[in-house]
Amino acid sequence: MKEILVRPERCVGCRSCEIACAVEHSQSRDLFRALSEMPQKRLFVEHVPEYSLAVPMLCRHCEDAPCVAVCPTGALTQDAISGIVRHNRDICIGCWTCASVCTYGVIGRDRRARVAIKCDRCPDREVPACVSACPTRALIYGEVEEVSGARRAASALKLAQGVAVSSR
Repeated sequence: MKEILVRPERCVGCRSCEIACAVEHSQSRDLFRALSEMPQKRLFVEHVPEYSLAVPMLCRHCEDAPCVAVCPTGALTQDAISGIVRHNRDICIGCWTCASVCTYGVIGRDRRARVAIKCDRCPDREVPACVSACPTRALIYGEVEEVSGARRAASALKLAQGVAVSSR
């Protein structure tokens, strides 16, 4: 199953992902028309000044999602196969209980409709809008095993280069 994975060392804090997310969830799905619609993003780029980093934060669709467990109306459900946590706006009562237990603090609120909002992984797209918009590839969409394998291979290459240089 594909996941959105974050590589914070690549994030430059440009917020392209936030804009793409908001536009994707607007009625028009067009940047210029969306400006008048005031759409809301479902991910947040947090700046961490202590480390001079920006980190994209989004729903991790937790395996044992606390937001699903506490939702009093069943507006949040988790797909048994994909693991994606879905939100049904029609039965959400805007109690924000889900937001209060979210480990990552990424459940927002639509103040006009008085409902919670969260990442839905852009179900109408092959690749989520935030991932497509990221110019530095700080966000990637792929199988965890593939991404881990690629990172492992890159680390192994660096180690091998160090060994080769020191053995000369």
